[in-house]
Amino acid sequence: MRISKKIEQSSKEGKIWWSFEYFPPRTAQGLQNLLDRIKRMTALGPEFIDITWNAGGRTSDLTAHMVKTCQGSVGIETCMHLTCTNMPKEKVDIALQEAKKAGCCNVLALRGDPPQGKDEWEAVEGGFVHGIDLVKHIHNEYGDYFDIAVAGFPQFQLLPPAERDLEMKYLKDKIDAGVNFIFTQMFYDVDIFIDWVKAVRAAGITIPIVPGIAPVQTWNGFLKATSLANTKIPQFFLDALEPYKNDDEKVREIGTKLVAEMCRKILAADLDIHGFHFYTMNLEKGTKMLLEELNLMPRVETIKPLPWRQSLTPNRRQENIRPIFWANRTESYLSRTENWDEFPNGRFGDSRSPAYGELDGYGIWLKQTKEEALKLWGEPKTFAEVASLFSRFCLGELKALPWSNQAASSETSAIALQLAKMNELGFLTINSQPAVNGARSDDPQFGWGPSNGYIYQKAYLEFFVSPQLLELLLAHIERDSNMTYYVINKQGDLRTNTHSDGPNAVTWGVFPGKEIIQPTVVEALSFMAWKDEAYELGVKWANVYEAETPSRKLMMGIFESSYLVNVVHNDFKDPQAIFEPFFKAGAEYAAQHTNGSAAPQALPN
Repeated sequence: MRISKKIEQSSKEGKIWWSFEYFPPRTAQGLQNLLDRIKRMTALGPEFIDITWNAGGRTSDLTAHMVKTCQGSVGIETCMHLTCTNMPKEKVDIALQEAKKAGCCNVLALRGDPPQGKDEWEAVEGGFVHGIDLVKHIHNEYGDYFDIAVAGFPQFQLLPPAERDLEMKYLKDKIDAGVNFIFTQMFYDVDIFIDWVKAVRAAGITIPIVPGIAPVQTWNGFLKATSLANTKIPQFFLDALEPYKNDDEKVREIGTKLVAEMCRKILAADLDIHGFHFYTMNLEKGTKMLLEELNLMPRVETIKPLPWRQSLTPNRRQENIRPIFWANRTESYLSRTENWDEFPNGRFGDSRSPAYGELDGYGIWLKQTKEEALKLWGEPKTFAEVASLFSRFCLGELKALPWSNQAASSETSAIALQLAKMNELGFLTINSQPAVNGARSDDPQFGWGPSNGYIYQKAYLEFFVSPQLLELLLAHIERDSNMTYYVINKQGDLRTNTHSDGPNAVTWGVFPGKEIIQPTVVEALSFMAWKDEAYELGVKWANVYEAETPSRKLMMGIFESSYLVNVVHNDFKDPQAIFEPFFKAGAEYAAQHTNGSAAPQALPN
């Protein structure tokens, strides 16, 4: 949705809204960490986010990648900065085409700062001279597709009258060229901001003004940012902060209260401003503290319309069903299905074409560097040590496994002890969900979707297991008519007890005035496509260790010989029933081995 429409809608509903700005980091690892942070910070409820464009377009490719990722896999409306600095017309057009392809319909058009190493700004050959030229070009090429924002500078209010009036004329000219809203530069003197807004309105400019708010993170960071932007700092800010300049936590605490009071004055000033744009500096804590101080809490409907974040790319906006296997590998799933012509493609039925893309399209990799992986997982030498890592992950004591780049989800805590026991018995779990019988849609652990709805889930388990332990397990599963399973080996041989060719909905929601929504399914073709990825992640883990080492041999042995299995218990009213066959099979396996350990003791290399 266009940002101007979001602002208009929030104003009509009498809601205060907020948004976040990020900048592209300099390293690949920094980029991955930032994307993880952006995903976490969506839980703070921003209406949209904004990605900067470095002077001279030095990070233009990263900006475009971040916009695509945030629109597609994070599923949040994104505004892209675009500058004139070192940007020939052809490069501008490529950036706009990529943004539109990703579903981005919001652009902040800027002249930009001088390129790095130069004091004066200069136009590039074949480029644009002023921000208004960029605004006009976007309109000429794309009509009204893009919401266009420009920058506003409250401190222009301090210029001599003739310069101030000239700057206001330049702003008015840009607005008249087709600008939809204004982002302001950060400020700390709220009186200057209020006076500037009144002057803008007096000049006949009526479009929304979005105040740019910079949380105070540290004393040195505060001084550096305000110095670079030549931002006027009220003396009472300095008086309150400077005595604690060597205590970052205290500076952040006091700064949060000062900036929050500034925001309250803006809301109370009768300016028709009902939202804030936070310059996060790619940091999480300061922004979160400020939202908490302002008592701005996210709305459930805004945060989680489905159990997973919806993609906002044009051809996926209506997607409302996904297979459960990629629950913790969203980017991979999106990449492997990006050429589908509809979502869901035939509701995962026989009309699917094409099916899942090759692994090469996205690539299988571990988020962790070798050093990070060794620190996180150590160098296991026995199966029991490997099983312990899986168990600790389920208990929340380990922050990642190859199949999940983030810590176990909050709903995992409902079955954490059972999962830990399963792993100790030799079932290496990589995905799961507990049975849920009518949780409210606003439930903090299981809730999603509109208000006054109810959520249901079938218990689901996915795991690697040795052939011997698998046979004992299946003997027990076959005795329960409510349990269905798929078993596959690395070579792709599939075995199942289900007689249905269609998908099995394992999550659904019932909401007032809507048809039943079934956003998560289990079905055969998806599982066969996921199999390659699941095994390859195990191999990547093994390759963390040097060749011929005990750890490499152990891990390769496990993932070469184990079966990948998923099990659904279709009676969602009995949350413990799915675990019974595992505990029985594990006990039998232990009894069959003289050492009494349920974990498989030897696996072929």
